[in-house]
Amino acid sequence: MKLALTIAGSDSGGGAGIQADLKTFSAHGVFGMSVITSVTAQNTKAVLGVEDISPEMVYLQMKAVFEDLAPDAVKIGMVSSEAIIKSIVKGLDEFKPEKVVLDPVMISKSGHALLRPEAVEALKTELLKRCLVVTPNIPEAQVLSGITIKSVEDMKKAAEKIMSYGCRSVIIKGGHLEGDAVDVFFDGREFQELKAKKVPTKNTHGTGCTFSSALAANLALGHDLFTSFKLAKEYITLAIENSIDIGGGAGPVHHFYKLYRMAGMKG
Repeated sequence: MKLALTIAGSDSGGGAGIQADLKTFSAHGVFGMSVITSVTAQNTKAVLGVEDISPEMVYLQMKAVFEDLAPDAVKIGMVSSEAIIKSIVKGLDEFKPEKVVLDPVMISKSGHALLRPEAVEALKTELLKRCLVVTPNIPEAQVLSGITIKSVEDMKKAAEKIMSYGCRSVIIKGGHLEGDAVDVFFDGREFQELKAKKVPTKNTHGTGCTFSSALAANLALGHDLFTSFKLAKEYITLAIENSIDIGGGAGPVHHFYKLYRMAGMKG
């Protein structure tokens, strides 16, 4: 069995973060492991609080996993502080995983800041260069690149800027633009685009976490990067189409829609 590790924050509501990542890994038949960076108190409506795990404990979790379980791919999500980023960098440099997916989580679906402003520079200059691919949405890509994005052409310019920090490829997710959801992939040589119709639903909690975890899971399974991107795009689109209407705010996407469909169950 293939193994994947998520390094991210915990979502008590179960729709995003570590919980979404592990569900996504399982949905792909990949064994999931976790390094928890922060604990959030949140639900579909709001983030009530955030408490970081100590940088030392973040590193020890990585050490425990890598020295025994050898992940085939790594997904990194919420890393709220510069100290935690440096701790993760220490682990990446020591254990040298080849397939690292970075989802630069900055703001929760309810609008709560999850990455401190002073940590953005460390993410750009220290963490990006150690990643195979980074997967920002448009607001995150604007912060990372300093470029205002209003079109697909702007997305391409931002991708080039983000690549200059040393990552090997960039996927900018276009769900915040008007019209179809066009994602832009750039590997330093050429641009490729994937398009999907937007799904009319408010239940999109955990979309970024789920997409990046699906990307990591497919990389762990041995697919090349662009194939993994296509498969992850298909997975998240169907997960949104089958999203779960629970809670009073933005409900979660459905990580196990295929399993429920096979069992004849309603999501």
